[in-house]
Amino acid sequence: MSGTEVPVDPRRWKALVVICLAQLMIVLDSTILNIALPSAQRELGFGDSSRQWTITAYALTFGGFLLLGGRIGDRWGRRPVFITAAAGFAAASALGGLAVNTGMLLGARALQGVFAALLAPAVLSLIALTFTETRERAKAFGVMGAMAGSGGAIGLLLGGLLTQYWGWRWTLLVNIAFAVVAVVGALAYITDRSTATARAARLDLPGAVLATGGLAALVFGFTRAEQNGWSSAGALGLFALALVLLIVFVLVEQRVKAPLLPLRVVLDRNRGGAYLAMLLSVAGMFAMFLFITFYLQVVKGFSPLQTGLAFLPMSVATVAGSTQIGARLAPRLPARSLMAPALLVAAAGMAVLAQITPHTSYAAVVLPGMLLLGLGLGTAFTTVFGLVTAGVDPQDTGVASALVNTSQQIGGAIGTALLNTIATSSTASYLSGHPGARTAGMAHGFATATWAGAAILTASALLVMALINHRPAPAPEPARTPQPTR
Repeated sequence: MSGTEVPVDPRRWKALVVICLAQLMIVLDSTILNIALPSAQRELGFGDSSRQWTITAYALTFGGFLLLGGRIGDRWGRRPVFITAAAGFAAASALGGLAVNTGMLLGARALQGVFAALLAPAVLSLIALTFTETRERAKAFGVMGAMAGSGGAIGLLLGGLLTQYWGWRWTLLVNIAFAVVAVVGALAYITDRSTATARAARLDLPGAVLATGGLAALVFGFTRAEQNGWSSAGALGLFALALVLLIVFVLVEQRVKAPLLPLRVVLDRNRGGAYLAMLLSVAGMFAMFLFITFYLQVVKGFSPLQTGLAFLPMSVATVAGSTQIGARLAPRLPARSLMAPALLVAAAGMAVLAQITPHTSYAAVVLPGMLLLGLGLGTAFTTVFGLVTAGVDPQDTGVASALVNTSQQIGGAIGTALLNTIATSSTASYLSGHPGARTAGMAHGFATATWAGAAILTASALLVMALINHRPAPAPEPARTPQPTR
């Protein structure tokens, strides 16, 4: 074995189970509380504005601290950061589950976001560093893609189940069980491969302050735009603040010796294209989570549990796309030959979902749309996760991983604000011509926004074709047995 080869970890597949469990905990926590919010609001007695903040508080701190979280993992080691973050996430979840007032719940959600920002980059970088063989890495990222793509739907199902039978507090307390298993598994199976170069680097504090402030302002700006309109002073002020902070951040990163975000990480065309594709894909798919949930409950009269179960086929399709298509084909096909068709399949799924009316059935429209969407996104996400860590220096895997999570958070904020604005204005326009047809107007607004989501996913596919040119490394030829001489 040469000095540059990395020995294969015999515990790597057990480590993958632990890592993906943590990833599932992070992703499902973005949706698991949604169905439980009405119950929490009744018990704690907070208003609608505070209800929105239970979602925003998590998104703000998660999105804001991601780059810092990724660099902390590079600096102090992914295994200790993984363990600390999982334990902290459990403690924050317990705080929220035991909340006696609104402030305690909102503080717990913000704290969850901070620890999620530490945990998420460690998850992706641990997979990249644990699986060094091309085909095994593709399989590992396939499982990761399945968790990322289906976690939101699983969160809705689990949230409905827990709320209906145990109470809203268990949508937070259930994280303790996930975290305990993750911590114990990490101690037993995860190997830390942080480099001496990364450990010796000083933390870029000016960059950390600028990036955290800029990203938080950007996420908050989209939230304010959704609530108060895109031309509101609050939204425009936050967008301006985010722009200034992020421009100064880039200038600082060009000058410091050990930058929080080495610009070489994001300026690579394949990696940069993958980040943009992830941002647009998440922005487009948020129409489905946002509007189909309301459509099923408000228009079709589904219970919270029935709504959660209705999303289960999408989770199955996402797993199939990730593990059976993405993981198998990623080592063989050029990335854009896999990603672009997958994103178009997802866009087709959104186009099917856009056919909803008050009278369409779940089986005829929602189910096939979800299956196509899950299959396409599962395949695409697997390829994205492989691209963002391909060719990255080991000391930069944490920050490279943080950027894909940042793309998800910004994409979610954009999708929620933009598509909700489209849905609301479309509903209002419909009702102006059809007074009293509230249900039909709501379905019309949801369908219009879902068409917009399909357009965003199509744009993501076109961007992939224009930017990404990565090809998988050729598989090593099998060693030939020398023939005996005669």
